[in-house]
Amino acid sequence: MTTSYLLSPSGERICLKPGERADDLQLCGLYCIQDPDRFCFGMDAVLLSGYVSVKENETCLDLGTGTGIIPLLLSAKTKGKHFTGLEIQEDNVDMALRSVRLNGLENKIDIVCGDIRCAADIFPRSSFDVVTGNPPYMTALHGIQNPNDSKAIARHEVLCTLREFVGAAAALVRPGGRFYMVHRPFRLPEIMEELRSFKLEPKGLRFVHSYVDREPSMVLIESVRGGRPGMDVDAPLIIYKSEGVFTDEVRLNYRF
Repeated sequence: MTTSYLLSPSGERICLKPGERADDLQLCGLYCIQDPDRFCFGMDAVLLSGYVSVKENETCLDLGTGTGIIPLLLSAKTKGKHFTGLEIQEDNVDMALRSVRLNGLENKIDIVCGDIRCAADIFPRSSFDVVTGNPPYMTALHGIQNPNDSKAIARHEVLCTLREFVGAAAALVRPGGRFYMVHRPFRLPEIMEELRSFKLEPKGLRFVHSYVDREPSMVLIESVRGGRPGMDVDAPLIIYKSEGVFTDEVRLNYRF
C-alpha cells in the first residue's frame, strides 16, 4: 500500500497513511482523516455536536477527542472562537492534527496529546466556556478483550473512569460554563450523581431512540458549573422512521 496525499486550502500536501481515509463530513467542505482499523467516530459524536451550544467568542474543550471530530463539527456549526481537543492516543492525535491542517483550521482548532486524568495540569483551571465529551460507555470489566486495543480504549474505561472524566470537565470549565456529554441511559443514575458531586448541575437532557417504539440507546446531557437546580427534558430524538430511512430531523439537522 502506498501513501496518498490531499491538498489543504493553502496548497499544503497532507498525507494519508496506508489504511487511512478522509471522510467527507457533508458540512462546509470538511473532511476527517480516520483509520477503519481503529475506532472511527459514530453517530453519537455527530448528535452531540448538534446538541452542544457554543456561543460567539466562546472557547471549547473536547475531552478524549479521538480524531478530532467534535472540534471539527463545532467549528462549522457554531460561532465559537476557538476549539481544543485533548487525546491520549498518539495515532489519533496525529490523524486529528492532519485533519485540522487539511481543513485549513490551524488558527481555530488545537489538538493536544495528553491524559484526561492530568487535564487540570495541562490547561489552566476554569479556562474554557464549554467542555464536551463522548466518554467510554462501558466499565473496564464489561466484556473487554484487549485493554491495549484502540477500540477497547474508546469503548471501555481503561484509561479514564466516568468520575475522572467528569472531574476533569469540572476543573476546566469556568463557573457558569457548560459541560455537554453523550452516554448510555443505563448509567444515568451514576452520571447524575457524579455531575452533582463536582457541582455540575444537570440542566438539560434528551434521550435518543433508534425507532419511536424502542428504548433509548443514548442520552445527551447538559450541565452547568454552579448552576441552580432545575432541568429541562427535551422531546426524544428519533433516528429512523423505518429501516434504513432517517427521520426528517436527523436528515435535515445532522445531514445523514
